[in-house]
Amino acid sequence: MSRTNAARPEAPREISIMGKGGRMPGLRAFLLCLHAMVVKEFLQLLRDRVTLALIVMIPLMELVLFGYAINMNPRHLPLAVLSADNSPAGRAFVQALANTRYFDIRRLVRSEEEAETLIRSGKAQFILQIPPGFTRDVYRGLRPKLLLLADATDPVATGSAVSAVSQLAIRTLGHELAGPGRHLLAGEPPFQVVVHQRYNPAQETAINVVPGIVGIILTMTLLIFTAMAVTREVERGTMEYLLATPLTPVEIMLGKIAPYIIVGFVQMVIVLTAGHVLFGVPVVGSLALLVALTMLFIVTNLALGYTISTLARTQLQAMQMAFFIMLPSILMSGFVFPFAGMPGWARFLGEFLPLTHYLRIIRGILLKGASWADVRAEALALAVIMLTVMIVAVHRFRRTLD
Repeated sequence: MSRTNAARPEAPREISIMGKGGRMPGLRAFLLCLHAMVVKEFLQLLRDRVTLALIVMIPLMELVLFGYAINMNPRHLPLAVLSADNSPAGRAFVQALANTRYFDIRRLVRSEEEAETLIRSGKAQFILQIPPGFTRDVYRGLRPKLLLLADATDPVATGSAVSAVSQLAIRTLGHELAGPGRHLLAGEPPFQVVVHQRYNPAQETAINVVPGIVGIILTMTLLIFTAMAVTREVERGTMEYLLATPLTPVEIMLGKIAPYIIVGFVQMVIVLTAGHVLFGVPVVGSLALLVALTMLFIVTNLALGYTISTLARTQLQAMQMAFFIMLPSILMSGFVFPFAGMPGWARFLGEFLPLTHYLRIIRGILLKGASWADVRAEALALAVIMLTVMIVAVHRFRRTLD
């Protein structure tokens, strides 16, 4: 060996835990490799603050919603009273309704037209009509009839309340009939309560669920698709090509969400057609009004998903953020559980969800024949949410470009 070769330092040897034939020499080496991989994954998870926050927040949110906000036996349902007999017997029955805690007396109406408007727009779920001469007929033993109109589009929300009303005629007016009318308490109830369930008299669940599925599907698909719009461009490295174009942030945003508008309408047509053919879901109101307001709802969800895409760094984060919005939308919008049965703070938060207003719109138009005047407030709320989210989306996208 020459002196040159002798002076050359030896190259560092690679350390391998693999034995002959590519196999690990033992269990200890396997555990070392597994430990290193687990530590690496934990460190990567700890660096991902968004994922770490969602891991903590999603279980807590589910616990709070199911523990406090969800109520399968809803109470304090809105009731309007149309009384043509302001007598002690009529007032006693109204007070008995309030004492059940199933009803919340919201308004005294003066005409049947006003009562019809309230129940069609969803501002009242029940209308109690007290006929003229109610007290007089009670004392005469004529057993007058009280009419209770119930919005039965959601059978879960009205079922327990209607059952409670049917028992009131037996134990009401005991104080008012304690004197000369005491003999009326011995036989049949002194009056009758006739319950008229509107819009879904057979209490079929599909009548209520199918219109809601339209809103759920649009929320889930459009939110996820657009939530990954910008993050997909970043991960694929094609964002640089967009930055090199003369397009403005608004033009890029509108160009990305425009194809999904058509996707949303196709999904709506599929669900409504299948629901009408398979489950007999009626279409009472104006389809043109429904299409126009569905367009508003679709754009709102697309803008919300686009905002998420500007906040997330990866497609996984975008999916997680979209799920963080979809979960309360499903639980707090009135799709699964009655909206009126939730506590006040949950209803307040639910008003900020686009799905809450769209469910009222689509159920009102399809099942009740609601007009523009009936759903105007819900459409205005959707428009405000849409404009707010779009402003945030454009602002966030500009910051992303910078």
